Amino acid sequence: MIQEDRLVRLFLDLLAFDAPPLHERQVVAWTRSYLEGIGLQVSEDDAGSRLGGNANNLIARLPGNKPGAPKIFLSAHFDTVEPTAGLVVEEIDGVFLSTSDTILGADDKGGMAPAIEAVHALFESGEPHGDVYLLLSVAEEIGLLGADALAIETLDLDYGYVLDTGPPVGSFVTRTATHDKLEVKINGRPAHAGKDPENGINAISVAARAIDRMRLGRIGPETTANIGIIEGGTAVNVVCSEVRLYGEARSTDVAMLDDQIGHMIATFEEAAEHFGATVEVLHDRHYSAFEVASDSPAVRVALDASRSLGFEPKLKTTLGGSDANVYNAKGVPTLVVATGMQDIHTHDEKISRKDLVDTARLAYALIIEAAK
Repeated sequence: MIQEDRLVRLFLDLLAFDAPPLHERQVVAWTRSYLEGIGLQVSEDDAGSRLGGNANNLIARLPGNKPGAPKIFLSAHFDTVEPTAGLVVEEIDGVFLSTSDTILGADDKGGMAPAIEAVHALFESGEPHGDVYLLLSVAEEIGLLGADALAIETLDLDYGYVLDTGPPVGSFVTRTATHDKLEVKINGRPAHAGKDPENGINAISVAARAIDRMRLGRIGPETTANIGIIEGGTAVNVVCSEVRLYGEARSTDVAMLDDQIGHMIATFEEAAEHFGATVEVLHDRHYSAFEVASDSPAVRVALDASRSLGFEPKLKTTLGGSDANVYNAKGVPTLVVATGMQDIHTHDEKISRKDLVDTARLAYALIIEAAK
């Protein structure tokens, strides 16, 4: 069964590594050694060289002992948003948090440690199970790049679970949004701001007009849009000739998303025309939505496992993305499992000891339930 002290020690050991995207080599090497020490079959792919990083995805396998049982996987990601260098962790009233000027990194070590501990406990228990894989990815935080590089379709898996969303533990994400990104470059014309400003075309003015006329924020119940980054200008005495903007839109309804993206692009084009500027737009479909049917084996197992531990399982929709979007797109039904991580990507990030343990118990129950 789950060993709480071992789980907490593993969680703290994983947190100790500074692992921003594309720089996860040290924690990957340490984790590989840990998994091999358990007795798992461990391999790496070539994600590092393909992505320009220094680390690969880890694929670990515990062979099944029950013929015919489904082949499933548990997944989490190594990388964290910055900063985590110099992390100091304290447990206060049963809650782990950072007392340094850093984030904690519970996203996603709060999913990885329970997943590893669940497989470790299973190896020790000998309870009936099918093949179980741990898929531990790199470069998730910068666009699910590690999962995209991981050839999950070659592993012949039936379904699996990504441990990478917030509480309550015992709930699951079965439906998500499609996410598009926009990169916009507005080209104006420079001029001296004091001598002949009328000869210039201010790209900032173009951007301001566009944003003022743009539908942003909550567009619908399951559709959002945002302009998050604006860059431009060279000096206060120069009419700004170039501005770059970075934005996004998300929706569970692809038609609504396409309409919103079309509106955003058209608004930039109208503003540019109004001032006599030009605009260049790069549109990228970052990831596609998924929906796992409520009567699918993956969902049935999740609900039964959750109930077996006394949780009240809920199936949720989110506009956020995870490696599950990629794995579903590659044809492997995948749910996102709620962990205890809270206030992620902030200095207030935290996770409770109880949620950490409950997540490991749930991960273990998922494996056992799948083999029934």
